[in-house]
Amino acid sequence: MKRKTIVYLIMALMLSGFPGILGLGILPAVIHAEESPLTLDEILDRVEQRYAGEGFSARFDQTSIIKAIDIADTAQGRILVKRPGMMRWEYQTPEKQTIITDGSRLWIYRPELNQVMVGDAPEYLGDGKGASFISNINLIREKFSLIMDKGEGEPDYIINLLPINKIPEVAYIKLRISKNRFEITGIITYNPYGDETRIELSNFKFDQHLKDSLFRFQAPEGTDIIRIGD
Repeated sequence: MKRKTIVYLIMALMLSGFPGILGLGILPAVIHAEESPLTLDEILDRVEQRYAGEGFSARFDQTSIIKAIDIADTAQGRILVKRPGMMRWEYQTPEKQTIITDGSRLWIYRPELNQVMVGDAPEYLGDGKGASFISNINLIREKFSLIMDKGEGEPDYIINLLPINKIPEVAYIKLRISKNRFEITGIITYNPYGDETRIELSNFKFDQHLKDSLFRFQAPEGTDIIRIGD
């Protein structure tokens, strides 16, 4: 199996096809049933306002489903985001591992294997891949065609994202957005084979001033360094 394919499989299982909402201030008013429904553009305007700050953190619960062999893996951890383009996914269970990007470089560190994979971030996270749009919300409008999902009885807004330019490992993405706070609380990425990666986000902390050093990785001495994408 080619190394690039292996990297995509690792990232699919670890966080998505790869997986904020800032500017704490005054939250948008709660939408009541008698109010007129918001348009798609109005919803996105409010999401962009919510994510306009410098940085945030959240908890995540992830489920990766490979349908062909009926496997479902789960993982939990913490995500740190600094706008634009910086992310740090800290997997705490079932295996400690970290995915870090400063927007240019990508590191996948697996301490139990004493291994770090290093590559160019745009190769794996460009065009909003790997849920990277949460570190730059403008990518939602720029890189995807958007369709509202009018599910009956759905308590949140559901928006389907279809890549404008073909992404081999992403068929489409489904976003769940809370109606009262305009936070992205769910991201489901589907690949062309019907496999899914579900990420649930909670316990947001906004307006955090995160150091740039959190989004770079210095391998411990003796770590096996594997270059990807070369």
